[in-house]
Formats: sequence, structure tokens, C-alpha cells
Amino acid sequence: MTLSVTFVLFPELTQLDLTAPAQVLSRLPDAAMHYASANEAPVPTDSGFSILPTATFEDAASCDIVCVPGGPGVAAALTDEATVAFINRASRNARYVTSVCTGAFLLGAAGALSGKRATTHWAYRHLLPSVGATPAEGRVVRDGNLFTGGGVTAGLDFALTVAAEMAGEDTARMIGTAIEYTPAPPFGPCGYDAQPQAIRSALDARYETSVVRMAGALDTLKTLR
Repeated sequence: MTLSVTFVLFPELTQLDLTAPAQVLSRLPDAAMHYASANEAPVPTDSGFSILPTATFEDAASCDIVCVPGGPGVAAALTDEATVAFINRASRNARYVTSVCTGAFLLGAAGALSGKRATTHWAYRHLLPSVGATPAEGRVVRDGNLFTGGGVTAGLDFALTVAAEMAGEDTARMIGTAIEYTPAPPFGPCGYDAQPQAIRSALDARYETSVVRMAGALDTLKTLR
């Protein structure tokens, strides 16, 4: 049986939120990969290149796994009716509903996080109650058929977790070994809590504007409901 995987595309998504899990999930037996967008135009990412959709929101078929990446474009996508409506429809029909990084907020806008435990990028986790979720720490958080991944590189952990669920741990291990997933940062762990205060303060300042923007977009979303 074909395993259908659909990633949601929107302008200014973080490409690694998508390409990292896509690399893993595409290696599952009989995987059929789909990339759905509002139209057929190339979708710009945050890294200076675009991704070509394979389907539009209107013609995309139902799928086994729907995955929503995050990125700078999430704040704008939260109030894009076509994007949120597609995620809502896909989430209701999929076996597994998933997100990476701030893609969790789009799942929440589509009603998929209500009463669920979820995670997202560390800088935005405190905003999850705005979309009905209970914030949880972790690279990957599961609540029923909902899988949410933390920030950016957590997409690999997330995808391997989903792969093990779908095809068994041996298959997931083989995929992880094939892509040589043995993280060993040259300067030690890169988690927020592992950094000295000076680095954390610099990161907090760096993310302040985007967190405020996300909070504003979530407030706007509430007024539209």
C-alpha cells in the first residue's frame, strides 16, 4: 500500500523544517510525497530558494500524514483562509497530523491542537495556549495521532519518530543510519538551556521582534474567529 505524505507550503517557510523530515519520510517503503500550495507557483523559502508544489490545495488528495513546517511566513499564513482551510481538511482525514517548529500554530489555527499537548520552537512555546494547546517540552511530543516537533533540526527527530510508528523501529534505524544522523556539534549541545547567559540574552533579543509579531498575528486570529 502506498503511504501518502503531504507537506503544506506557504511563502517564507523555513526550508529545513520541510526538507529534513521529507528526506526521512521519503525513504519509507512505498512513500508518495506531495507538496501542496495555494497555487502552482514556486514557493519562496527563508533560505533564498523556492520549492515547487506538486499539488494545489484544491486538487490535493487526502493523505496518511500531513506535515506543516514553520518559518517567518507563519504569522502571515495564520490569517490566510485557503491555507488554514486546507490544513483543517487534511488534518481531519489524515492518520497522523504533524508539524515542525512554528508550524504548530498553523495546526492550532486549523483547530487541530485544541486540548492537545504540543511543542514548537523554544522562543514561541509560551504562545501555544493561544491556539488551545498545552505547551510541552521535548524535541518531539506525541498526543494521540498528533506529532509536533521542536525548532528546525528537531524535524529529523520528529520524522524518525513518525517513521518508527509507521514502519517499525528497524526501518527507522536503517533510515537514520543511511543519512548518517549522528549529531555531534563541534562546540557541544546547542539547546537553549545549555548556553551561557550571554548567548541566551543575545538570542532572546534576536527573537523578540518575531515573537511579538507572532503574538500579534494570534491576537488577530482570535478576532476573526
